Amino acid sequence: MENKSHALAAGAFVIAVAALLVALSFWLTRDSRSYKRYELSTKDGITGLQPQAAVRYKGVAVGKVQSIGFDPQAASNVLIRIAVDDHAPVTPKTFATLNDQGVTGLAYVLLDDAAEPLPPVPSGASGLPRLPLRTSQLGKLTEQAPLILAQIKEATERINTLLGDDNQKTLVGAIANIGRAADSIATLSARIDATVSQRVDPALATLPQIAADVSRTLGTVQTAAADVGGMSREIATTARRLNEKDGALDRLAQGTQALAHAADAFGAATLPRVNRVTDDASRAARQLSRTVNGINDNPQSLIFGNGAAVPGPGEPGFAAPARTAAH
Repeated sequence: MENKSHALAAGAFVIAVAALLVALSFWLTRDSRSYKRYELSTKDGITGLQPQAAVRYKGVAVGKVQSIGFDPQAASNVLIRIAVDDHAPVTPKTFATLNDQGVTGLAYVLLDDAAEPLPPVPSGASGLPRLPLRTSQLGKLTEQAPLILAQIKEATERINTLLGDDNQKTLVGAIANIGRAADSIATLSARIDATVSQRVDPALATLPQIAADVSRTLGTVQTAAADVGGMSREIATTARRLNEKDGALDRLAQGTQALAHAADAFGAATLPRVNRVTDDASRAARQLSRTVNGINDNPQSLIFGNGAAVPGPGEPGFAAPARTAAH
């Protein structure tokens, strides 16, 4: 009897502890927040996503996945229902993606905002609002996998072609040519070093003397430039004096004007008189010339005048004068 009482007490204690554990788990898992439900429809695979998976908004937990099934409006699509906290800032820009939780293989729903408002998604048969579900980076990588593999295959084929026997021979020849070119460059460098040490260095040694000569030449040029500057100032002073009022240029201009007036007066008064005197002298010279010519032709005109000359002996019409009687 006493053993049964101990067993009854132990059973009651176990039942009490189990009830406390259930109450504690209920208390720990209770959620007093209010949620708003949304639907997500996608044609991509959702491997790793389970009911009760977390829903995060920019990394902050705001809800959980309630159920996963098939979309009655699109048989090939998967329908995901999520519960999101009413205080989560879900806007027309919000969209959802599926992200993996590290290396666990489990996935969760990540909510984020786009730069611009997104086109609204029609509600399903349940009447719950739907959020656009974008393909995750892993999904995009999976979609691009065939193209990537094809490009890798093409690159491999090109590498194999590039590394063919003929190309390998060409590559070996090119490497040999590069070696010979390197040897030639080394030889050329040695020659350049010898040239620099034998010819350039002596020329560099004369540079200080050349620099001193150039300095002296520059000093001479500066002195000449100073002299030219002084001459320029003197010329400027002379030009300023010549251009002053009543200066040499003004007096020269006045003399030139007086000479021009005198030339005008000479041309207007003296030259006509000179011309008349010249004409009279010309006429007198012509008359004198005719007179001289007449005297040369008939010298007797000086004695007998300009009348007819008496023929002399031996000339036609000559008559001897009559003799007078002697007394």
